[in-house]
Amino acid sequence: MQGLMQSVPLLISSLLAHVERHHGDADIVSRRVEGDLHRYTWADCAGRARQVARALDAQGLPFSGRVATLAWNGYRHLELYYGVSGSGRVLHTLNPRLHADQIAWIVNHAEDQVLCFDLTFLPAVQAMHASCPTVEKWVALCDADRLPAGSGIPNLVSYEHWIGAQPGRYAWPDFDENSACGMCYTSGTTGHPKAVLYSHRSTVLHACAAALPDAMNLSARDAVLPVVPMFHVNAWGLPYSAAMVGAKLVLPGAAMDGKSIFELIETEGVTFAAGVPTVWQTMLGHMQANDLRFSTLGRTVIGGSACPPAMIDAFRERYGVEVLHAWGMTEVSPLGTLCTLKRKHLSLPRGEQAAIRLKQGRALFGVDMKIVGSGGEELPWDGKAAGNLLVKGPWVVKAYFKGEDGDPLVPDAQRRGWFPTGDVATIDADGYLQITDRSKDVIKSGGEWISSIDIENIALSHPAVAMAACVGVFHPRWGERPVIVVARKPGSEVTRDELLKFYDGKAAKWQIPDDVVFVEAIPLGPTGKMLKTTLREQLRGYQLTEAR
Repeated sequence: MQGLMQSVPLLISSLLAHVERHHGDADIVSRRVEGDLHRYTWADCAGRARQVARALDAQGLPFSGRVATLAWNGYRHLELYYGVSGSGRVLHTLNPRLHADQIAWIVNHAEDQVLCFDLTFLPAVQAMHASCPTVEKWVALCDADRLPAGSGIPNLVSYEHWIGAQPGRYAWPDFDENSACGMCYTSGTTGHPKAVLYSHRSTVLHACAAALPDAMNLSARDAVLPVVPMFHVNAWGLPYSAAMVGAKLVLPGAAMDGKSIFELIETEGVTFAAGVPTVWQTMLGHMQANDLRFSTLGRTVIGGSACPPAMIDAFRERYGVEVLHAWGMTEVSPLGTLCTLKRKHLSLPRGEQAAIRLKQGRALFGVDMKIVGSGGEELPWDGKAAGNLLVKGPWVVKAYFKGEDGDPLVPDAQRRGWFPTGDVATIDADGYLQITDRSKDVIKSGGEWISSIDIENIALSHPAVAMAACVGVFHPRWGERPVIVVARKPGSEVTRDELLKFYDGKAAKWQIPDDVVFVEAIPLGPTGKMLKTTLREQLRGYQLTEAR
């Protein structure tokens, strides 16, 4: 016998319909690329999102057609989040920090048909548009009078002209909640990036879990500032969770420096913010230099890479802000765990509480996790045994777009699929996860992944390089930066500066190694593979400085 309850699909459009009906007067504030602040409400956003849907209908874009964005956190980007997905298409957020050639490859692999971009990224679009034959329409996110003349980009229109002719009336369609709503590409150590395809169901469930009290604890009383980019795993789901609870949303645009972020927090009464450690480091530096204090900020989620203990202490002890450490990844939508104390921890000494807060936290409802040994055996939750971290749940990837890399899931004894995260971790008796290492060789710099193989391949294309290995080393600001270890060809010469210059135009600037270490030979294993573990041991204690 089945229950007698209504079956209503979980759709992105339902979030927008809810916030418009129940919290329509809540503010959305955006710093535009022009530098000014734009203000309107969730009700205004809903009306313009319907115009986006109408514009896509008028173009004849089919169900599940891909619409790419190359944009900062702003109100127009938010309208695309809802207008694209709500109408049954797929929103594909592109990372503008990639090189133009890398972006073009991703656009073609995704088969994007519309690409919307902030004018900041006009040079990148000009460099790649001729290499993107699937894109039928290019949309500059600007007013009609700011559309760049003579850009050379075919079928280029301004966003305001594109949606301006459309009425704000639109009936959001009903369809299968398992339909795709969004797409993000994640880099790996081998081959090209792979695409994670989120569903409406997975995204709505993730938004709900993220807002829970033991997660981000969001409500209609909050003013939420996602400093984490909307092109980085959907800003950790905050554009959806904010709508679900009816929170004020504050979007920082391209102004990501510490001074601008602090001023936005203060002028808009931000109570909750989320970002990677590098952003907070610049803001804390600005505050300390100018003897500033927060008046409204109460908590922040820090993820993307491990948060330094000194940063947690500064936020908590000096500024009275609770830091919520988190772990996630593109394949997990992204939140998997978030660190809050349990009731029994409240009476512990401050030092013991601080030790717990340094961990990545407990699994959100909906996510299950375990650690396994090299033979696949499950390891105990004792806070000591370290193993490969596996996760599963309704917002965890089950396969990559177009079947890249085959089936990524690992079955257990009950044949239930687990996703191997590539991280090595411990889990304690209270369920707190702590990442101890990564099994992959990708480098995480400022919350962004850098493929070591891509960096190595560029070095190997230099005529003087015989072998090259890229490893990550500690950096005081970015957490980790790439260093290229090089063995020259006999009789050939190349200097450090010459090799670093060789990367210009072949990789994004932030992906270029910070240093070159020349060696006589790179250690090899029995099968001829480079022993990066040996290289890391040889480079133990090697640290890059801010000047590098």
